[in-house]
Amino acid sequence: MTVAPSRSLRSSAELIRAEEPVLAHNYHPLPVVVARAEGAWVEDVEGRRYLDMLAGYSALNFGHRHPALIEAAHRQLDQLTLTSRAFHNDRLAGFAESLAALTGLDMVLPMNTGAEAVESAVKVARKWAYDVKGVPADRATIVVAADNFHGRTTTIVSFSTDESARAGFGPFTPGFRVVPYNDLAALETAIDETTAAVLIEPIQGEAGVVIPDDGYLRGVREVTRRTGCLFIADEIQSGLGRTGRTLAVEHEDVVPDVVLLGKALGGGIVPVSAVVARREVLQVLRPGEHGSTFGGNPLAAAVGSAVVELLETGEFQRRAEEAGVVLRDGLTALVGKGVRSFRARGLWAGVDIDPAIGTGREISESLMREGILVKDTHGSTIRLAPPLTITNEDLTMALGTLEQILRKGA
Repeated sequence: MTVAPSRSLRSSAELIRAEEPVLAHNYHPLPVVVARAEGAWVEDVEGRRYLDMLAGYSALNFGHRHPALIEAAHRQLDQLTLTSRAFHNDRLAGFAESLAALTGLDMVLPMNTGAEAVESAVKVARKWAYDVKGVPADRATIVVAADNFHGRTTTIVSFSTDESARAGFGPFTPGFRVVPYNDLAALETAIDETTAAVLIEPIQGEAGVVIPDDGYLRGVREVTRRTGCLFIADEIQSGLGRTGRTLAVEHEDVVPDVVLLGKALGGGIVPVSAVVARREVLQVLRPGEHGSTFGGNPLAAAVGSAVVELLETGEFQRRAEEAGVVLRDGLTALVGKGVRSFRARGLWAGVDIDPAIGTGREISESLMREGILVKDTHGSTIRLAPPLTITNEDLTMALGTLEQILRKGA
């Protein structure tokens, strides 16, 4: 990393203590205060460097401050940043056209955050069920998978099975049926004439990078098509190059009716999300039925367009696939040596650590002290999702550091 050393007037410890009385305690971050970043590396306020193996939960697929994305943002900042959707802007049409083409779909509903995209898809699916499928008013249902993570808004936690996300936030929104993930028979049983859509993650990220059996996604596509409901794929974490394909559903040559994108779509610069769908689905929306002041703003559209341009080359998808071999080989060598099991696709892995060695949090803290940043999920599982720009050398170094920590114990 070539950026100049940080010059914070306060130390990491001072800044962490300063957050305590003024920030809501809805996160439990690792005790590192990042001040600067470039590529796959970040630097704290004291100038210590860390390899980022989380990449903002896939929001930083292209690394910190990718030159093409920074240039696009700077250029747009000098022109126009916001009009609201009360007016047209000169960047939005190009962004929507290129994103639809990238995904093989027709129309785009631009939003800001991933949770907004999911909420928007729920509304669109219900409207489609009433207007197109003929479901009686207020009877539409959506089938979802257990152990899902689609965000933390009130409606979304209504169909979460994670009690830490649900407890204390009821009453919950009705209209959802939860079935086991990776179980086609249970999925089909849950579908009836009221079903508007099936909403699933092609790979469950928060659950620990859970990859379904081969054929599951094709089965979901076949069942939804045969029963006359929509297939909504939440690709907010799994999409845009992370798994070695533009979309994770491409591993099974599946085209859903609706794809949800976010995180990496904003290049780690601005929040950008989108519902991308077949024309028949998104055409159910009429003016006044849904909206967002910032959704589709010119700055977001400029950065999103630059992201699409990067992905159109296929370079990042190939890089994730090639580096993913290094990741899988390194983790395979650790099985039985502190790693109980792992699941990986492209540059994304959920690693189950032997609980006798430490919790996921303890392993994450130990790695942090050695200059590697990861994040735990449930129990003794950690997630690895480095920027797609990471070098093989840095990836091998990170795996070697994990091996050392496992050998001596967290």
